[in-house]
Amino acid sequence: MLKLRTILLYNYPYYLLLIIVLLISIPRLILPKVSNYSTTNTEITGIVIDYDYSNTTLKITLHNKEKLIINYYLSENKKININVGDKIKVIGEFTEPTSNTTKYLFNYKKYLYNKDIFYIVNATSIKKISSTKNIYYKLKQILLNITSNSPYLKAFILGDTSQISQDVKRAYQEIGINHLLAIGGMQITILSQALLIFLKKIKVPETKRYIITSVVIIIYFLLIEFTASSLRGLLFFFLFSINQLYYFYIKPQNIFLVVLAITLLINPYFIYDIGFQYSFLISITLILTSHLITGNYLLKLLKTSTISFLISIPISLYNYFQINIMSIIYNMFYVPFVNVVIFPMSILTVLIKPLLPIYNVLIFLLEKTSLLLSNISLGKLIFPRLPIIIYIIYFIVIIIVFINIKKHNLKPLVILSTLLLIHYIYPSITRTTYIKMIDVGQGDSILMHSNNESILFDTGGKMSFSEEEKSSIVLNTTIPLLKSLGIRKLKYLVLTHGDADHMGEAKYLIKNFNVENILINEGKLNYLEKELISLTSNVEVAKEGKYISCGDIDLVQLNTDLYDENDSSQVYYGKYNDITLLFTGDASLKSEDYILNNYNIGEIDILKVGHHGSKTSTGKKLLETIKPKYALISCGKDNKFGHPNESVIDNLSESKIYRTDLDGSVKIKITNNKIQIEKFIS
Repeated sequence: MLKLRTILLYNYPYYLLLIIVLLISIPRLILPKVSNYSTTNTEITGIVIDYDYSNTTLKITLHNKEKLIINYYLSENKKININVGDKIKVIGEFTEPTSNTTKYLFNYKKYLYNKDIFYIVNATSIKKISSTKNIYYKLKQILLNITSNSPYLKAFILGDTSQISQDVKRAYQEIGINHLLAIGGMQITILSQALLIFLKKIKVPETKRYIITSVVIIIYFLLIEFTASSLRGLLFFFLFSINQLYYFYIKPQNIFLVVLAITLLINPYFIYDIGFQYSFLISITLILTSHLITGNYLLKLLKTSTISFLISIPISLYNYFQINIMSIIYNMFYVPFVNVVIFPMSILTVLIKPLLPIYNVLIFLLEKTSLLLSNISLGKLIFPRLPIIIYIIYFIVIIIVFINIKKHNLKPLVILSTLLLIHYIYPSITRTTYIKMIDVGQGDSILMHSNNESILFDTGGKMSFSEEEKSSIVLNTTIPLLKSLGIRKLKYLVLTHGDADHMGEAKYLIKNFNVENILINEGKLNYLEKELISLTSNVEVAKEGKYISCGDIDLVQLNTDLYDENDSSQVYYGKYNDITLLFTGDASLKSEDYILNNYNIGEIDILKVGHHGSKTSTGKKLLETIKPKYALISCGKDNKFGHPNESVIDNLSESKIYRTDLDGSVKIKITNNKIQIEKFIS
């Protein structure tokens, strides 16, 4: 034992262990994982390991040979009798998850792949075969039932945040406190310390205290959502307990290295998880810089929050394209509020149901203050996405900052500030000109950017007004895209006409992004246009002849009120040096005739094809006149309308065609009168 203690006091065994684990993990990450299923499968029998109701959809995580996501659509918000652990038979269509079709954005297929999920089953029928007799599943179902009346009980007890509204989640992300929703080391530490103190008070011997607490923590871990941060909390407590009981005197940072090694051995794909990156990086940094965290309670809190913020900068910039400097201050309040008040109160509320009203007041305070602070622009900085080497340099510089701060050497801090400044103003330095047709499914949305000014033509949108905000195209695609490009405001939002697939997302955009001016088409106002006008005073009707500019691109609106929504779509002719373009919205053959009869627009380099390639637009007469070199068609994959129509494709035989259903989002970069086109399908 003495020899073992001596060995454990050295640092090199821990570094060696981590290196070995990393070497083992590399081939595991490189070699592709293979599924046991394929799209030819039509039925599966398995055990329900999780489920969630969302309006008319039941989402089940099913396990047999591997995990599968089951989507089952229910009529009239009905529920079926199903519990965790039940054995069910599912008949349906096996489909592969979708990848991102816009660069830098969330890749759902990769996300599920990292969780060993390869297929989604769109179920047509679900039959319950048997109920579970497994005590583990029964206990988990009891916890699900107890926490079902509060999304936050489910989040703080089970680690499941799916029922918290997307609006609130975005607020947490905007102010930099979304990490507090994850069950991790802090929550497990609080729970374990509370148990240890209680057991000590009732005179339980030290060894038994740690054994009992470890058993409780392990059982709790098995019942909650399996995440890297919760695994870290469990492993760290377990190893720390052994260290305490047997007086090994292992340094906390070395315990942490063992935890990291075990975590990667269990699942090397955790390394791609943002929660893992935040959790492990912040934790090890706080351990290594603990000598800097001195002073009174508030000063310690400020230093902890600042260190956490600094080390997380590269992760935040790489994944979310922004940081909020004010999160340093916000976390000084929210970290103790959540960890010391709300999390313990969550446990008490599960045990003592009458506490729920008091608990709801605390949650109300958490949500409302977060929503209020998320609307404050002070401290929010948007940065464009750059090559990964830049973020590695950030890490190196930040580490040097921590090393030198005790020596009062501020040069590394100046270097970090300079690096952030150059990164922030990078779009102003490059002054690029490009057009990006964004894949928004069956709809239109085109971004134009030139000389640090941006215009968005249409937002896309679902055809149904009842769609949930969490499926919003603008919130999940458009705004993250704008941020990834370093765009901080839109000079114009041009809504070519009032159809839902063109302006259905406009309300989400103006609520969550800086839009200076909004242009709508002439004609009678429909429901969406009236709703938009009620939300903002920046709406203007763009009549024929309306001139606008986007940096070095000049545009003029050519269409008029033709007494039909599509016929009256705004149509913009634009020119950038010798490059010409025509954006036609859903303009019809009637609109095209009007424009041809009133304007001599000549040949066009870039045409945004009308009405998603419908045969009601893009007639031969127009094409014979403008002879476009490049044709852009925005349409949904396998859409029910059959867009684009084969006749339109034939008419465009002399043009190079790009389609969102086949090519994903398409970027057209214009440099020195030369056009470069990049399509994106991951």
